[in-house]
Amino acid sequence: MEERLFNQEADLNELSFEQSLRPQNLKQYIGQDKVKANLSVYIEAARMREETLDHVLLYGPPGLGKTTLAVIIANEMGVNIRTTSGPAIERPGDLAAILSALEPGDVLFIDEIHRLPRVVEEVLYPAMEDFCLDIVVGKGPEARSIRIDLPPFTLVGATTRAGSLSAPLRDRFGVLSRLEYYTENHLTDIIIRTGRIMDTEMDDQAASELARRSRGTPRIANRLLRRVRDFAQVRGDGTITAELADYALELMQVDRLGLDHIDHKLLKGIIEKFRGGPVGLETIAATIGEEAHTIEDVYEPYLLQVGFLQRTPRGRMATQLVYDHFGLEMPER
Repeated sequence: MEERLFNQEADLNELSFEQSLRPQNLKQYIGQDKVKANLSVYIEAARMREETLDHVLLYGPPGLGKTTLAVIIANEMGVNIRTTSGPAIERPGDLAAILSALEPGDVLFIDEIHRLPRVVEEVLYPAMEDFCLDIVVGKGPEARSIRIDLPPFTLVGATTRAGSLSAPLRDRFGVLSRLEYYTENHLTDIIIRTGRIMDTEMDDQAASELARRSRGTPRIANRLLRRVRDFAQVRGDGTITAELADYALELMQVDRLGLDHIDHKLLKGIIEKFRGGPVGLETIAATIGEEAHTIEDVYEPYLLQVGFLQRTPRGRMATQLVYDHFGLEMPER
């Protein structure tokens, strides 16, 4: 019991720390310039018309700032935000309770919206289009439908799998924004900003080194910075230098492209056990002891982005770049 309470407290502290790092408006938000520019126009237009912002779908790999953007949208519109996730809404009644508690203009943020049950999704359609709920009361011949009016609201959905959304749900979003991996320069700016918030001294070369190994993802950049800060306090004088950052990241098994030990295990598994592929996702998952959906959502997007993996109809294949990275010779196929 005490251990569970301790873990819950640690999770709350982690969440509180993450929230303290998040920008609160579009001006503070670094990167995603196209998404940011478009959102600023949509938000300004909605405010000029004194209307609610159209429903927004944010999609892309994890850790790129979808939740942060949802909070910023609410802040820019001057309204409250209610946050939930697809797996947490199991029944239509759960969704009805959330929607009926919204105030006019509020933002409802649903993370992992692709995991909404189909029966819940169907209740969401009239809520998004007509701001009403159609609730069926009773069963059989005595069943009747009751329509409940809702205040105008903005639904912000976030997903790492836009292709898993049903067409009817996807088509009801007026704004669709794809978040891309961040450039090294943007990540460097994010790391410097985070370092200031944490009151940590760091030289520019160290920030650049951290950015280079962050896989284009701010969440990873902030996590690496926090761990390197630990090394700076214990093994150094508290200042993060390029040499200390390199030393700490090597001990953390994060190489110069940001690949960690799971990436190495995945890529070397394909090379050593399957001669570079093709090999199926489920086979890879069983070989390295990871869930298939974790590999597909967390590890594969970046490996595809940097050209280390290819998806083919027969399975995944390692590219020449993988062999070059590990200093190996690619076998003839």
